[in-house]
Amino acid sequence: MGFYNKLKWVLGILMVFVIIVSTNLIDRNNFIRVKDSVVTIYEDRLLVTDLIFEMSEAVHTKELAIALTDSIYYTKQNKEANQEIGELISRYELTRLTENESKIFEELKNNFETLKTLESTYIKSKFKEKELLNQQISEFQQNLSGLSKIQINEGRKQMSISRKAIDTVELFTQIEIYLLVFLAIIIQIIVMYKPKKK
Repeated sequence: MGFYNKLKWVLGILMVFVIIVSTNLIDRNNFIRVKDSVVTIYEDRLLVTDLIFEMSEAVHTKELAIALTDSIYYTKQNKEANQEIGELISRYELTRLTENESKIFEELKNNFETLKTLESTYIKSKFKEKELLNQQISEFQQNLSGLSKIQINEGRKQMSISRKAIDTVELFTQIEIYLLVFLAIIIQIIVMYKPKKK
């Protein structure tokens, strides 16, 4: 095999190698995007949705205790409920928040502090002053509702990112297959081609 033939083979193999490496790097980048998106959906959206649900349940129990003028709840169980809500808020704080979500979350924290203060006033008034407390619970629930809607929207965005990355991977995989077939044909032509001797 002459030098010219060896050079043709080396160039052909190098072209295939470069194409495979470049498409694999693109695929790797897209798979990282999909992985990050799935992790975000789970850690920052699904887990947060559960935290919101648990807070909502705890606040609903408070609301029910006020409606029934349940003094036993407010003297014995309310402190534990507030600790539980505080822990849920702390866990929520560890997640990645969007700009809008941060604003609503800060409102939620402030409303929770106000709620605790109004509950103390409610207990001191011998369970009579409940209008402001009901209003504060309503504001807290509105914050939870707003945060819940954000989870749905952000989850939808992350799913869209995943779909785009997967579509890109599929596109590049098809392009890679076509290029490899094309290069195989070219290499065959180069290898089979024998210049005519004069």
